[in-house]
Amino acid sequence: MEMEKIIASERNRFYKLINFRLSYRFMRIGIAIVLLTIVMMFVRAFAMEGDTVWLKVLLQKFLLVGMLIMSLSKDKLEDEMTIILRTQSYAIALVVGVIYALVMPYVEFGVSNVMTSGGESFKNLGDFQVLLFMLMVQLMFYHNLKRYR
Repeated sequence: MEMEKIIASERNRFYKLINFRLSYRFMRIGIAIVLLTIVMMFVRAFAMEGDTVWLKVLLQKFLLVGMLIMSLSKDKLEDEMTIILRTQSYAIALVVGVIYALVMPYVEFGVSNVMTSGGESFKNLGDFQVLLFMLMVQLMFYHNLKRYR
């Protein structure tokens, strides 16, 4: 009896984590954060001088947070179909993101060696680039799957 209560409690916590979604109002907040961050990235790149690496890193984090808020926010009408589509888009984003992280360093290495004669060194992708790509793929696939359902 006691073991069944523990299992049921763990199952309920697991389902709460799986079904976690922000209110649909957070979509606007996420979009606002993303747009403001992109504008600030342009301002930093073209209008600011000096060592602003710390600002670049901060803006990258804000961009990821804004896109994560957009990804986690509910639709106005959330039903079983949108939940399934969201799950499918997360699965597609994971697979495409892993393939991107595995293939892209070799593509960059090959292209840089073809374009320059100096022989570029091999570089791995950064966490920001992979996470940004995965969030963009998830949002794009979710909205396209929702449109064509």
